[in-house]
Amino acid sequence: MDPYPVRFAVEYPERQLDRLTSFFRVFTVIPILIVVGAIVGYSTGYSEAGEGSANIAISGVGLLFFPALLLILFRGRYPRWWFDWNLQLLRFLNRVTVYALLMDDRYPSTEDQQSVHLEFPYPNVEADLNRGLPLVKWLLAIPHYIVLFFLHIGVVIAAVIAWFAILFTGRYPRALFDYIEGVLRWHNRVIGYAFVLITDDYPPFRLKD
Repeated sequence: MDPYPVRFAVEYPERQLDRLTSFFRVFTVIPILIVVGAIVGYSTGYSEAGEGSANIAISGVGLLFFPALLLILFRGRYPRWWFDWNLQLLRFLNRVTVYALLMDDRYPSTEDQQSVHLEFPYPNVEADLNRGLPLVKWLLAIPHYIVLFFLHIGVVIAAVIAWFAILFTGRYPRALFDYIEGVLRWHNRVIGYAFVLITDDYPPFRLKD
């Protein structure tokens, strides 16, 4: 099997994991989730009778999907800094996900890759991409969304089992680790294809490389 352009791996911790921070992971992950929320953006509001309404909005950027789609479609270009933003954002989000799922007990860095490795190539739009395909990639990926829905349920169950294993043994069961890593790999392939738009190669239905 040829390697898919989106490459993802998490280093298995060949050591005892911190049982205390693992026990309280649902709480220790909150600060970095607030940072994630600030990046992707949110809005809220309230209204009072007779006083009109007031809205508060704090907007982040998130993935640059729609702007990249328009540039590929109409100009045949993918600005390099847009590509770099999407890659670095996905790396950061994956570090947070890996930490939340107990696969690493080091707090997610906003810069260093740590144990999480995500790579995909900068596309040559004219040579590598069909300029009209980004309009329907999100639709073509629907079978993957369905499969990933059930795989992510398995991830939640695996993480709960791993939580108990870490508390008693200090180690993450390798089979559970490999399964979650595979689902995250699959997820990142779909994101790279349907939303980051770096390849026209349809993602494979498999957990491994």
